[in-house]
Amino acid sequence: MASKTKLSLGDKIKRNIFALYRKSVTKRHELNYLFWECTLRCNLNCRHCGSDCLKSSGIKDMPIEDFARVLDSIKSKNTAKNLAVAITGGEPLVRDDLEKAGMEIIRRGFSWGIVTNALLLSEERFRSLRKSGLSSMSVSLDGLEEQHTYLRRNPKSFQTVVSAIEIMAEEHRKNPQGFIFDVITCVHRGNLAELPELRDFLIQKGVGDWRIFSIFPSGRAASEDLSLSPEKYRQMMDFIAETRSYRNEEGKGIHLNYSCEGYLGSYELKARDFFFFCRGGINVGSVMCDGSISACLSVRGRDFIQGNIYTDDFMDVWNTRYQNMRDRSWAKKGKCAKCKSWKWCNGNGLHLYDTMSSPPAHCNLEMLEGNP
Repeated sequence: MASKTKLSLGDKIKRNIFALYRKSVTKRHELNYLFWECTLRCNLNCRHCGSDCLKSSGIKDMPIEDFARVLDSIKSKNTAKNLAVAITGGEPLVRDDLEKAGMEIIRRGFSWGIVTNALLLSEERFRSLRKSGLSSMSVSLDGLEEQHTYLRRNPKSFQTVVSAIEIMAEEHRKNPQGFIFDVITCVHRGNLAELPELRDFLIQKGVGDWRIFSIFPSGRAASEDLSLSPEKYRQMMDFIAETRSYRNEEGKGIHLNYSCEGYLGSYELKARDFFFFCRGGINVGSVMCDGSISACLSVRGRDFIQGNIYTDDFMDVWNTRYQNMRDRSWAKKGKCAKCKSWKWCNGNGLHLYDTMSSPPAHCNLEMLEGNP
């Protein structure tokens, strides 16, 4: 078990200032990022899928017209006018009408991007999406070929993702202000050791931004033992911290951030650009495929569903509900009630709760430093 790291006075001051900032942002709760789960269909069967998506879903794809009404509600009532829409799934590219959806988003003055496994991303489709206003894209590469294939369970997936990275890197090189992209890696015990080699591979491919997630037990991942032990989790954090100042023999590096999952104690700002802040229901909202309104799409517990677009106006819900995401006092129980880091953590990420009465699936700080 690691010994606890005592924070310096400067670190404590920074965290306290950030806690005040978080309180102010929460009070304003301006919506500036919206996930649209446009489908639950997926052409992969990944071991770690948090949504347990299938090739054919019992829930139909949401019609663009239905989502457009959400956009109209946001345009007319949202105090923050610069909204970014992330189209995700399932696998959004199984739909052949994303271009139409993208143009509806652009027509209302918002920007949009997609999160994709890239299995269906050809050069031709990419060009079509770009013409429809696509300005950002995130793809997943979960290791080199053997480990990526292990998680994604499709022998074609690795090469298609690499091809997509090459397409995106070239587009970003030609138009760095008009198109941005990043690569997401889900870390588990099997691919942890090859992260340094994967880092050099991504740099060689022209990737500038990289995000690392650790797999949490949700959806299909709940039945697969893919989580990291505390020792392995600390190894991952040390790798991230080291990579943020790493340069290869040619002097090239990569901008790496750990996900927004939880409070990291002494690793805050060493493993990512920002202090931990679960913005679900504060700046981030979502529309699920069945119309449910929530925070980010990893927050799927029934207690956190705020309404449904087929019975409620989206912005009315945003402005009058979400209390359990903006006031986290309900989470101050069990170990959290006694934790000295509560004011900086607020009970970890919402996606780690099945219900408001359950404890979080794990404590990141405890994994890093023992009992907080």
